[in-house]
Amino acid sequence: MDINALVAAELQRLEESQTFKYETALQSAQGGVVKVKGRDVVMLASNNYLGMSNHPVVKKAALEGLRKYGYGLASVRFLTGTQTIHLELEKKISRFLKTQDTILFSSSFAANVAFFSALTNEKLGYEQYTDVIYSDRLNHASIIDGQRLCKPETTERKIYNHCDAADLERQLEADKDNNYRIRMIATDGVFSMEGDLAPLPRLGQLAKRYGALLFVDDAHGIGVCGATGRGTAEQLGTLGQVDVYAGTLGKAIGGAAGGFLSGSKEMIAYMRQKARPYIFSNSLPPSIVCASMAAFDLLQKDRSIVRRLHENTAYFRKEIAGLGFRIIDGTHPIVPVMLGEAAVAQEMSARLLKAGVYIKGLWFPVVPKGEARLRAQISAALTRKDLDRALSAFQKVGTSMGLI
Repeated sequence: MDINALVAAELQRLEESQTFKYETALQSAQGGVVKVKGRDVVMLASNNYLGMSNHPVVKKAALEGLRKYGYGLASVRFLTGTQTIHLELEKKISRFLKTQDTILFSSSFAANVAFFSALTNEKLGYEQYTDVIYSDRLNHASIIDGQRLCKPETTERKIYNHCDAADLERQLEADKDNNYRIRMIATDGVFSMEGDLAPLPRLGQLAKRYGALLFVDDAHGIGVCGATGRGTAEQLGTLGQVDVYAGTLGKAIGGAAGGFLSGSKEMIAYMRQKARPYIFSNSLPPSIVCASMAAFDLLQKDRSIVRRLHENTAYFRKEIAGLGFRIIDGTHPIVPVMLGEAAVAQEMSARLLKAGVYIKGLWFPVVPKGEARLRAQISAALTRKDLDRALSAFQKVGTSMGLI
């Protein structure tokens, strides 16, 4: 069978179904305004929530890390890949999240893939056992893929309705007499397609009642949610009540690369022994480690950054809804502008780029059929002038397409 012919046929199908879309290349650094095809456009499609991707303090720290500690380690952590700065960053994250310890990964995707299989695929003193994972229906692909690596003969995977604590409670109650070795509740803190927050207070109560571990991937929450940017748990009043966090250094915190797991000292020590993406992947480069530390320091020293992000978000949400667009209500900088059909989202994205706004459309299978949208992502790097320019473009394009 000709694999190239199979791939070519699939590419054609993807293009015809509008699932497939080539990237638009930036000709500048990431920021509130970027250069695309020789033009300056307002960036509304980046995870650069705090504007740190091109922040002078972060860049200076990256250069210092490169100068002092080199370009890379050429090794995994347990051989020659640990520098004092790796240990320092792990401690800094633990203090920030009020956990006991933290372990770094090459990405948050790798952290999620590592976590579930490292726990469920090991006997941990049991010759025969069954574990169970209760997972939100709209959890990120990395959580889903991590659970796929759990051995099906020893791990049951159960899905509860999106942010539906009552549905989760029904499943936990039905299973309460089952002799599971490990029970886990797994959820995103912020769901990346909707911008809504998991009901962490209720999930924490259920975890405690039914003896389950609460795992929260807060990739879109850390640095973004809460008065000091400590994430979804801070915003919802449950900081310190999450058993295991997964987080990223590739969004609000510098925006380059890297992820982590943070939790109890026993859990993190175990992950250092059993998490395969940690054991068998090169260490994070010194420039990223130093820049990430600078980003955390900046976040804690300058409270105005998070405040500006929240103010920008509230302003954009109010004004875009006032223009007549339908958005998913919330407070997060992810602002889904609901359009319905994939073709409409694709056309509007292209027209907005010509009008000076960089924003991407999302459609099936990334989101359910009939729920295509543009996902606006607000940043502290945006000025009020930038936001007004973007809103003016939305009004112009939306009117010309008959959407408002």
